[in-house]
Amino acid sequence: MQADTLSSLANGLAVLFVALLLLSLAVRTGLMRRQINHVQACRDSVPPAFAESIPLSSHQRAADYTTARTRLRMAEIAVSAAFVLLLTLGGGLQAIHDAWSAVLAPGGIAHGVALLAALGVLGWLVDLPFVLLRTFVIEKRFGFNRMTPALFAADSAREAVLAAVIGLPLLAVLLWLASAMGSLWWLWVWVFWMVFNLLVMLVWPTFIAPLFNRFTPLADEALKARVEGLLARCGFKSQGLFVMDGSRRSAHGNAYFTGFGASKRIVFFDTLLDKLNADEVEAVLAHELGHFRHRHIVKRFAIIAPASLALLALLGWLAGQPWFFAGLGAEATDSATALALFFLALPVFTFPLGPLMSHWSRVHEFEADAYAAQQTRAADLVSALVKLYRDNASTLTPDPLYSRFFDSHPPAAIRVARLQSL
Repeated sequence: MQADTLSSLANGLAVLFVALLLLSLAVRTGLMRRQINHVQACRDSVPPAFAESIPLSSHQRAADYTTARTRLRMAEIAVSAAFVLLLTLGGGLQAIHDAWSAVLAPGGIAHGVALLAALGVLGWLVDLPFVLLRTFVIEKRFGFNRMTPALFAADSAREAVLAAVIGLPLLAVLLWLASAMGSLWWLWVWVFWMVFNLLVMLVWPTFIAPLFNRFTPLADEALKARVEGLLARCGFKSQGLFVMDGSRRSAHGNAYFTGFGASKRIVFFDTLLDKLNADEVEAVLAHELGHFRHRHIVKRFAIIAPASLALLALLGWLAGQPWFFAGLGAEATDSATALALFFLALPVFTFPLGPLMSHWSRVHEFEADAYAAQQTRAADLVSALVKLYRDNASTLTPDPLYSRFFDSHPPAAIRVARLQSL
């Protein structure tokens, strides 16, 4: 490729990248400002559908909680955008590459692992102030945080050990495949990545999650009998019903399924069981079973698998284009640098897909709600949702445009109205 053509393509990529990065930052910031203004404008009036169940004080608390979290998120995305620019066009990634080249052979697997690990550590350090502010300032101010500094440090240490034990060998295998499998290395990486993710789903419930939380079998025999009856009606086979000590870290409540095959289990946060009665717990579980019945996880995997294959094929092509590296501020052209640049730039170019994914998720939530209304009483799910909205300080009045763009769950008023119509 001629030098002037290479320079033209590199400059064009740089301009497009910066333009899209700034556009995405402006759009997200604008939507978050709309969210804050809308929530605050509705702060002093509880929506009519919730007037009898949620007091004004709880509604105002939710508005203030949403505003505080959104303002912190605005600062976080601005810092994140600056960090990405610094690493790419600012030459930060190349500087890390050069620093490791002084002690490790450039282009080798060890050098690539060190480069990507350093990038991960830097990203963690950039995120850390926001995590601390969210946990120990905002969550504490609104009465949700139960995390102590000692527990936070212990969690961070465990995460670091897991990242080293699992992440470093994983990176080494990926880089080895990139160097040893020829022009179709990206296909081998995709196969390995799919197998790895399925393996993680299998071992996470029994080997990894217990490193952070304590899981005990559901002891309430009456509730256990109701849940098992629901599972039998829905044709769902689980390897156990467990209660997780979520209250050690937060007052928020939740329930979820995890694992697949022989490792499937149902997990209730202890905080959820403290807030809901048996009818409401059964309705919440029926909603989660609705995701299982409609095969939402399978459908998402059916989209993610080919999409990730397409992205890796694109990476395989870009890794052989000098203008790709030059346009994003790198002089090195090895596999690790290509991988780092690609995943730094990817969110900028895929940002417009966000609303589509959010819409798809909301459709799934409506389907799961409808299934729950068939298996239990819709009124019980409504009652459970209202309690969770109140106790988790979830805003009842999100900005409609913001919600369409970002929210994975339908707005409270729309969701409750849909359930009541059933």
